[in-house]
Amino acid sequence: MQRSCSENAPLITDGVRWWARNTPGQAALVFDGHDEVSYETLDRWTDNAAARIAELGVRPGDRVGLIGANSLEWIAAGIGALKLGAVAVPFNNRFVAHELRHLIEDAEPVVVIADDGAAPQVTEAGGRVVAMEDFASLRTAEHVPLQPPELSPDDITIIVYTSGTTSKPKGVTLSHRSAVSFMTEFGFTEPALRPGGRMVFALSMSGMPGLPWHVMMSLTRGMTLYYERGFDAKTMLRRLTHDRVEVMCGVPLVFEQISALPEYADADLSSLQLATVAGARVSPTNLKTWLDKGVVLRQSYGMTELHGLSSINPAEEALRHPEAIGRGSVFTPHRVVRPDGTDCAPGEEGEIVARGPSITPGYWRNPEATAVAIRDGWFHTGDLGVADETGLIRMVDRMKDLIISGGYNIAPSEIENVLGELPGVAEVCVIPVRDTKFGETPAAVVHLERPVAVEEIIEHCNARLAGYKVPRYVVRTEQPLPRMASGKIARREIRREYADIPDTHPKVR
Repeated sequence: MQRSCSENAPLITDGVRWWARNTPGQAALVFDGHDEVSYETLDRWTDNAAARIAELGVRPGDRVGLIGANSLEWIAAGIGALKLGAVAVPFNNRFVAHELRHLIEDAEPVVVIADDGAAPQVTEAGGRVVAMEDFASLRTAEHVPLQPPELSPDDITIIVYTSGTTSKPKGVTLSHRSAVSFMTEFGFTEPALRPGGRMVFALSMSGMPGLPWHVMMSLTRGMTLYYERGFDAKTMLRRLTHDRVEVMCGVPLVFEQISALPEYADADLSSLQLATVAGARVSPTNLKTWLDKGVVLRQSYGMTELHGLSSINPAEEALRHPEAIGRGSVFTPHRVVRPDGTDCAPGEEGEIVARGPSITPGYWRNPEATAVAIRDGWFHTGDLGVADETGLIRMVDRMKDLIISGGYNIAPSEIENVLGELPGVAEVCVIPVRDTKFGETPAAVVHLERPVAVEEIIEHCNARLAGYKVPRYVVRTEQPLPRMASGKIARREIRREYADIPDTHPKVR
């Protein structure tokens, strides 16, 4: 069935078909550095995938779960579901059955397309498994042309579940309209997001950075996505030098590990035009290491509800104010507001709010949470920020992560930033623990690269922080801290693991 004249608004998969017709031989995907898929091949492959998913009884509007390690079959199945008009729902392949059960019960997918590693957990969680490996043969199978479904631009196309750092994961919905708006908006401000450009992606497909962000952004814009099995610092450096990748996004740790390689000293990074960091503050050392190579690391800001990215610090501001997250984007203004919704004065701390066409329409089957988050058209992020006279915003911390000790509000990120400056500290996560006198107090869980005495840690904090902010407990570990699929430190997991610190560790001050 063909779309009627009233249904010719842009849909999320239109870009794949357009580039397949106009630049059929151009590489759409390069997997693991060698397996290249042209736009023409990808378009045919995903048509075949849509036909296969339809044979399973999936209809427009039905949910299709996707779970597994990074693979071309994952992308083919995901885009195939979108072409069919189904709602793609990425699941985290690191989840156990208990965690998956909530997501499957909430999304109610007709099928869950899973690789061999994830299939047992999905089955145990009650999902109907379809083997992801079955989609490999569709790459070279006879083409089954697809008639575009009749869809509205406001129909839901993807549901991405939040990380669940403060509660059970909520399903963040994306519509065709919000997705296309997101892809369009940053094309105005970032010249590197252009046809023929080269982007790299090495994180999990389970969250917003995967299918909605890197995959559909690059394919809609006619770019080539260098798609990796996972993050490896040496491989990423090779993509930047040998494959001349132009766009790279990641958490600060990604850039730190690359610059720590011996090969980095002689690396030519002149191709890298857009390098954004999110999820944590960029250290001055990290910033300078890349700036010496001519690369400005630009702090970005976003969350699942904001399509993963809603503001990037302008390049010229990143040199003067590297800690800033920008001023929003062309159609997505950001403000810092008081509890009553009025604008904070410059320098006054408040909540960051945003609005625009690319922001989520709401949470899946959760109108209560939607009403709390979106008020008067503005999405309330739960993040604390400060704006200057020009509207340039600096993020302070998550409101929900604040530690309230003896009536004082303590931002964990402030302590983490201070500890991150101490030589030998590789990673740190500051969490609240119970305290009989103050209600709760900060505890620092520190991953060390070399032995560092607790006394040295406390002395470093005492010189830089008010007394009530200095951690009363310090846990040192030689093991890396756990991370979520997004690359961020898994704060909720650490809070759960170290909930009994007052019983197992002595106070250090």
